[in-house]
Amino acid sequence: MEHASESLVIAGSLERCFSVVEDVESYPLWVADIREVQVLERDENQKASLVRFRAGAFGRSANYILRYDYSKAPNCLSWLQTEGDITNKLNGSYVFEATDIDTTLVHYFLEVDLKVPIPGFVKRRVEGHILHAAIWDLKERVELRARQS
Repeated sequence: MEHASESLVIAGSLERCFSVVEDVESYPLWVADIREVQVLERDENQKASLVRFRAGAFGRSANYILRYDYSKAPNCLSWLQTEGDITNKLNGSYVFEATDIDTTLVHYFLEVDLKVPIPGFVKRRVEGHILHAAIWDLKERVELRARQS
């Protein structure tokens, strides 16, 4: 199993950062490898709780279903994989810490267990790509929304 994490300060409130991350249906607009999102279940607050994703991975499409946990919102959004065609595990979380009223320290954590072994250099390349999308693309999306409002 591989573990990856990264942290970054984003020019946006904790609430704005959380709202971008919880809007999973918009991921195809700003997360490069997400091709399709389908909400399968919503919780009592109408938040996406079980979501099917189709993403680009290793030169092909990967399909997986994540169950989201909003119990620590807006300071944390976590998920567990319930199904996956190339992964046994794809669990993670975003943790948000307000550094002041308009900036947030965002921590991203991910645990991945692939069904098929791949060489270490490929894993590191894929890990870097995932972390970039998870943190740097989030930063771009949050800061773009802040400039537009």
